[in-house]
Amino acid sequence: MSYRDLASRQVLVWAATAVGSRMPVAMAPLALVFLVRERPGGYTLGAALAAAYVIGEIVGAPVLGMRLDAARGRRHLALGLVGGAVGFAGLGVLPGAPSGVLGAFAFVAGFAPGAVTGGLRTLLTSLVPDRAVAQALSTESMLMAGVWAVSPVAVAWLALGVAPRAPLLLAAALMASSVAGLWRLPARWDDEAREGEDGGPSTLRVLIRAWPVYVTGAASLTLLGLSELTLPALLEQRGIGIGWTGPMLAGMAASAALGAFLYGVRAWPGRLRTRSAVLMCGMSAFVVLAALIPGAAGIAVALALAGAIQSGALITRNLALREAVPPGAVAAGYSVMYAAAGAGYAATGSLAGGLLQVVAPSTAVLAGVALGLLLTALGWWGEVRGEARARASDTAGRTAGGVGARAERAPVAGRGDAERLL
Repeated sequence: MSYRDLASRQVLVWAATAVGSRMPVAMAPLALVFLVRERPGGYTLGAALAAAYVIGEIVGAPVLGMRLDAARGRRHLALGLVGGAVGFAGLGVLPGAPSGVLGAFAFVAGFAPGAVTGGLRTLLTSLVPDRAVAQALSTESMLMAGVWAVSPVAVAWLALGVAPRAPLLLAAALMASSVAGLWRLPARWDDEAREGEDGGPSTLRVLIRAWPVYVTGAASLTLLGLSELTLPALLEQRGIGIGWTGPMLAGMAASAALGAFLYGVRAWPGRLRTRSAVLMCGMSAFVVLAALIPGAAGIAVALALAGAIQSGALITRNLALREAVPPGAVAAGYSVMYAAAGAGYAATGSLAGGLLQVVAPSTAVLAGVALGLLLTALGWWGEVRGEARARASDTAGRTAGGVGARAERAPVAGRGDAERLL
């Protein structure tokens, strides 16, 4: 297993396409705030538009993701990207429109490309050998960490130095340009995905059975959101200038990229569910340290280490999902996980906002960590329970001469037990 397996023209085209499709997503919330901040009640309206955008993402990812067809995947993704570009263009061209119109454009901008992340991730893993899937997912994480580190800077510079609408017009252009990149990539995921579509339980039933993976994935984004959203208040509590928020979060993103790279360098021991739980506990520990350490340097180091571990936790969850569902449902599974992660992030924002009104920022962080650990434990228990049920089903099938029972179960397990790689 090596990153050299990813050195191909198609992977490079995929990377450019992924950046074009994801940069607008990373830019959107802050860009929407800048778009309307000079209007009466601008910041409140900006937050509402950002919420409409996130709701669009959360709804669009599972709804559109479950309709992705491996045989016509490129067409589906292209339509989603065009719809997203239209939504962003509407916001940029009509910044003075009534708030309801802007909210509708924001919702469309989030909803239409909701399945693109899952589709592109599935397409990436189909472009590389099976032995390089972990490296491919690590590379995706590194690329996205870079996108999230650059996006806030780009939005602030364009909105303040050019025009408030400029970031959204750029987002529309980037999303539209990524459509061209799609046409230089395969039109379908792969033959294995097509085989996975024939027979077996419905996609919905298969995805529901993988719920523990989504819960743990949401837990990792809960901790990340907690760190980002409470950091300014935490710095104020410690008597540290809130101007350090940007550099600390940038360092966290850079560490996430480094952590993703290190994760893909070698094969790691342990079952996927155990590895995920260990990484989540490690991330929780560093977030707790960030809440308790009084100095700026200590907080920055703790957040950087949390970011490095968090990227590994997300990659582990993606690998577990790929193993838990049949090939034909992987793209839909990634889309549902994306929605679950977005819901976890949004819930964290609501929790943090409510707690900060009644408790100290450090206490709010600790409460959020407790929630993340609870979700992690729930996900781990669900995976253990699912494996036990699968083992009991296999045993019953063998006892009954269960060729038929095992054949019936095969499409559900897809590539096999969620821990089979290890």
